[in-house]
Amino acid sequence: MRRGIAATALVAALALAATACSGDSGNDNGDTKAGGELTGTVTWWDTSNDAEKASFQKIAEAFTAKHPKVTVKYVNVPYGDAQNKAKNAFTSGSEAPDVIRADVGWVADFASLGYLDEVPAETAKKVDTEFLPQAAASGKYEGKTYAVPQVIDTLGLFYNKKMLADAGVKPPTTLEELKTVSAAIKAKTGKAGLYLRGDDSYWFLPLIYGEGGDLVDAKTKTVTVDNAAGVKAFKAARDLVTSGAAITNATDGWVNMQTAFKSGEVAMMINGPWAVADSYAGDQFKDKANLGVAAVPAGSVKAGAPQGGHDLAVYAGSKNRTAAHAFVEYMTSQEVQVQSAKDLSLLPTRTAAYEQPDVKAGEMVQFFKPAVDKAVERAWIPENGSLFEPLKVEYTKAVTGAASPEDAAKAAGVEFRKILKGWK
Repeated sequence: MRRGIAATALVAALALAATACSGDSGNDNGDTKAGGELTGTVTWWDTSNDAEKASFQKIAEAFTAKHPKVTVKYVNVPYGDAQNKAKNAFTSGSEAPDVIRADVGWVADFASLGYLDEVPAETAKKVDTEFLPQAAASGKYEGKTYAVPQVIDTLGLFYNKKMLADAGVKPPTTLEELKTVSAAIKAKTGKAGLYLRGDDSYWFLPLIYGEGGDLVDAKTKTVTVDNAAGVKAFKAARDLVTSGAAITNATDGWVNMQTAFKSGEVAMMINGPWAVADSYAGDQFKDKANLGVAAVPAGSVKAGAPQGGHDLAVYAGSKNRTAAHAFVEYMTSQEVQVQSAKDLSLLPTRTAAYEQPDVKAGEMVQFFKPAVDKAVERAWIPENGSLFEPLKVEYTKAVTGAASPEDAAKAAGVEFRKILKGWK
């Protein structure tokens, strides 16, 4: 079970972590040392959610325990705005962060445009030898390392244990079972079974993986979102709604989903480790033991959930690159990752962190680590993030009935090929 920590204890623990962190990143660009001491300001754009940001701000500001002449300027940027806002800042060089918390799908894009500073050689070696291989892969572009993995995640089925028990059902393992379970919950409680988030492409991925498909095949440079498996995935999304197994909304999906789940208006939702802290804040989960997590229900072919997460990267135009790289090394240190797992149920990217007692004791970490090991790794191509916008549009249309599954798949394929010029 996740345990809290007092603010003073948090800062003290992280001060020790900062002291243990190397002060010299080994990067010879943008040196901010004066007399062997790091100086200057490191501006960090953090994209964590409302339930996480206070903890991350305390962690970040504790960096000054080792480097008292470095000021950490913490800026929380809403995740949905961060990719485009960062591109604009990096392009203009105005108000750009020294360090950004980037979704794993953004790194190759930023690197391909020359926005990111290459990770120092010694740190890159650590990434290759001390981090989960699938996490390390997300920070690379054309054989070079441009980001250090901070957290890794995937999706699972969150469920209200009491609501399922009252209905006499167990967590569903397939989409067909989900419909049966939802019907039982509706009959017993009058509440909906599942909230299906219909306004975010990431939530479409388990559906297409479940039908044996994928968005693209990077090896053959082929768009696959509109093949037979893709059409089945769009059909599966719509069927969950028309069958009554799920409710959805075309807008404000995160807020509506979390509100419905925390208040007991729905018994289940599909979400990731980043939602645990916020879910615990709901009336239904004052007793944290009432929150259950299971694998995402399988489609007609298999079960599959995407690999996600966030990496930390340094802006190539930063005037404080040495301090910025040292900050990244600190923020991805084992001590900090263990603290984040303990306080926020987030999954570490360092292999050795999983051997630490505070990580082993985390119920949500115990579930999500095996799930991450089975998660489907996406194609780490520069266009990865750009594909999600047209996919979101068509996914929403299919879920809400604004377009047929066939038309949604076809339209997504057309837009993908416009982005991926020359792909089949």
